Amino acid sequence: MAENEPNVLFLLSDEHSFRCLSHADGERGEPVETPTFDRLARNGTNFDRTYCQMPLCTPSRLCMLTGREVRACNAWGNNCVLPPDCPTIPGAFSAAGYDTALVGKMHLGGSRQFVGFDDRPYGDLTGGTGHQWEPTHRTGGLSMLDRIRDAGVTEIPESQLQEYATTRESLAWIREREAESDDPWFLTASFSRPHFPLTAPRRYLNRYWDVDANEPRDRLTEPKVGREGDTTDHPMTQGAIEGFRTDEIGETERQRARASYFACVDFLDDIVGEFLATLERDGLLEDTVVVYASDHGELAGEHGLWWKHTWHEAATRVPFIVETPGHRRGEHEPATVETPTSLADLFPTLCGLAGVDAPADLDGTDLSTAVETGVEPDRGPVVCDNLIPRWGAGTEFRMVRDGDYKYIQFRDAPDLLFDLAADPLEQTNLAREASGSDVSGAHAAELDRLRTVANETMDFEAAATERERATLEDDYALEAQTPSPSGNCYLRADGRVVDADEPLYDPDVVVDDPESAFADYPED
Repeated sequence: MAENEPNVLFLLSDEHSFRCLSHADGERGEPVETPTFDRLARNGTNFDRTYCQMPLCTPSRLCMLTGREVRACNAWGNNCVLPPDCPTIPGAFSAAGYDTALVGKMHLGGSRQFVGFDDRPYGDLTGGTGHQWEPTHRTGGLSMLDRIRDAGVTEIPESQLQEYATTRESLAWIREREAESDDPWFLTASFSRPHFPLTAPRRYLNRYWDVDANEPRDRLTEPKVGREGDTTDHPMTQGAIEGFRTDEIGETERQRARASYFACVDFLDDIVGEFLATLERDGLLEDTVVVYASDHGELAGEHGLWWKHTWHEAATRVPFIVETPGHRRGEHEPATVETPTSLADLFPTLCGLAGVDAPADLDGTDLSTAVETGVEPDRGPVVCDNLIPRWGAGTEFRMVRDGDYKYIQFRDAPDLLFDLAADPLEQTNLAREASGSDVSGAHAAELDRLRTVANETMDFEAAATERERATLEDDYALEAQTPSPSGNCYLRADGRVVDADEPLYDPDVVVDDPESAFADYPED
């Protein structure tokens, strides 16, 4: 393998808040246990202020895979299909001679399920959400409240959890490539957790929640910020609370759900740790760039909200860590980069690190020099969008982050400005013209500057027209379905795609009363 052709292992998770890393300081962080991600951040380059392009699964992933903003890659909502003329990270690496594969969840829409990857041994190949709902739920059509109320210990045998399938199939794929080919490889190992269903093996939940007593342990924290501050009555906040029905979540339900979310984070960290340890033992990380990121965050009760799809830090800000072979050899110093960055930067950055040609018209920035030197990049403003009126007419927004300031412009709602250095919990809206007050000094200059950025880069009316005309869902409809609600499948060597999880939901029961079947069945 040539020096400028490292392997690339991209570890992707779903809904991992930037707060839930145990190397985060106490004021910002939560009491999770993430030694694997901490080790990557400690040894590599940690981009501490990274934002997704849209805080929703499919749009974020389409933007990330293409290095483009929402409007440039048809990333309007969770059913959207990636246009065939959009170059992708795996497509660029495949064209450069890499063997490429995706293992696990990607939440792609329609029949375009490979989007440049050469192989997909396991994952949501039939366009489903790729989440293993608990066996008691035969469909994934649970209400948002059910997803809170059903948080707890998973009923799925641990060896059958999709995180294990993702790591085992990833490891098998890498070993096959190493045995059969001298070509470099690019692998995306994509995990569902800590996205709901908020269930995890018992030992992880028991760290935060006394499972037997059904009560919180002392280490379980309250959200960093409650339903308070200047944006409590903002139309988008109100719309999200009503849409997700978060006012109906009871106190015990809320606490158990937070405990379960933390447990899912810890479980994921352990799974990734086992995977990396095996690769390292086998010498498969020596020439490999390792990247960890998540598609969006999780509010976990902050601001009276859950899940994502808002402009708040906990919904839009995500982990982004890169460890290179040079870091492991001591040639590159570990670093934390504080310049705001974007998941759209992933495409040009990976190309820069691997010597792969990237398209010239990407919206992301090549951060490879920052990865290798730790020098703060000249990135420019970072944007994050929601261009569907999910929370009411006019609530579409463009968020702009630059330096310490964060500005949110809506299609038809009061705009917002925060100084995140002084106000990290986004309590004081500095864009006070909307309420008849004055903005003065440095805040006024920042408001004018970032408002100009938003005005010059986003046309909400044009975006609405483009969204209404998008028709790729019909052009690339996928008729293949799975009997199990997860949508997870195996792509067999003979070309057949088979359901991976049906036995979990429709099992062939051999014994339904172990006491009557086994003479020595243990008593409780």
